[in-house]
Amino acid sequence: MNIKLIQQVLFKSLKARLVMSALLVILVLLPLIGITLNDAFKQQVNSAAESELSAYIYSILAVAEVENNQLQMPELLLENQFNTIQSGLYAFISMSVEADVDDQKNGTQGNPLAWYSDSFTGFNPPQNLPQPAIGIKKFGTISIEGRPHIIQSFSASFEHTSGTAGLTLHIIKDQAEFQQQINTFNRTLWSWLLFLTILLVVVQLAWLLWTLKPLARFKKELQDVENGVATQLSDRYPSELQAVGHQLNALLLTEQNQRKRYRNALSDLAHSLKTPLAVIQSQKGLNTSSMEQVSIINRIISHQLKRAQSAAGSSWHLGTTVAPIVDQLVGALAKIYQTPVLKISTEVTHDLVFKGDAADLTEILGNLLDNACKAAEGKVFLKAMSSKLELIISIEDDGPGVSEDQESEIFERGMRADSYEQGHGIGLAIVRDLVDSYGGFLSIERSESLGGAKFSILFKQTT
Repeated sequence: MNIKLIQQVLFKSLKARLVMSALLVILVLLPLIGITLNDAFKQQVNSAAESELSAYIYSILAVAEVENNQLQMPELLLENQFNTIQSGLYAFISMSVEADVDDQKNGTQGNPLAWYSDSFTGFNPPQNLPQPAIGIKKFGTISIEGRPHIIQSFSASFEHTSGTAGLTLHIIKDQAEFQQQINTFNRTLWSWLLFLTILLVVVQLAWLLWTLKPLARFKKELQDVENGVATQLSDRYPSELQAVGHQLNALLLTEQNQRKRYRNALSDLAHSLKTPLAVIQSQKGLNTSSMEQVSIINRIISHQLKRAQSAAGSSWHLGTTVAPIVDQLVGALAKIYQTPVLKISTEVTHDLVFKGDAADLTEILGNLLDNACKAAEGKVFLKAMSSKLELIISIEDDGPGVSEDQESEIFERGMRADSYEQGHGIGLAIVRDLVDSYGGFLSIERSESLGGAKFSILFKQTT
């Protein structure tokens, strides 16, 4: 499926638009929520880690003593991890003598390491430890033996009998514990977000189907009207669709009344003319030519009367299967034109449907086939096919064809397609009017296969 087709589907389908909008909101909003919660949890973990290391700092400072510029620390600390080798929790104290206190206030680095916890036994002392100013804490990260750790540093000043000493205490802890917390939270968070996404998609689709259900019912009722099952739309719709339904019902009623008046007028006219024609036919002394013309008029009136009667109970929207109409016309014309040299062949798919009145289709094809039979030398070919939303019917013969000058004239009333001379022919004019009434297109050209005239009709079909 190419991009153009996707765009057409999205632009033409309200359901597709709503589904895509809902999915877009869900698939964008939930990941953003996940990222926000993940960042918030990381900040919370870092804050908790910073508070934990600060507590260790105060606990070690509480047991540290300085005498004669010498740091005195107990053999064992209260927190047992400081006493366990390579436990992942380490403590360091760097010390400066009195002469370096001013430098310590300025954050000068490079004070000698005075003490470290037993837990750091077996490791090389870290380089470039932070040296914050007196009374300042500094939180960050550091690498120990290639592993990431977090570090909290704090500088303090100790008064003793010999003067003042500056101490910087460093608490270092393996970051794996905190990273494990973050990873566990991430797995739990994204698992629940995935479940929530699936749940929301299902709920959203169900909600959309329920919301669009009136539109589906609206479409079904329109199809019923089109197929002649119903004549009007129901009023069981939300307020947003009721106005549309009422307008369509009014339009349907107006169209039906107009069609009814048209059929009635046609029937009345046919009935009105039959009596005077019967009187004329009963007159003695009419020549053969006059009687022939009267007979032609009588047949036309009879045909129109039959057409009006057969269509009186039909609706404008009914579909008509093309194949039976074609078979009926070919059978009738084969009896009329019984010359052995004339062959009428057809190529019609049996499921083709003309969205219109059967009598109108009979009128159109009957006139075109009759003209083709009159002009043909031996072959007439009718082909009907569908292309996308179009119904295409072509009728061609092996006769002399139609010149370019005649193409613009033969559809005028009074022009005969068989002789192309001035006369009383109205067949092609009727064909043109009927095709126009259905919004179709009628064209004439030279037949490439038979060499004669080729009449083509294109009807736009609705789904």
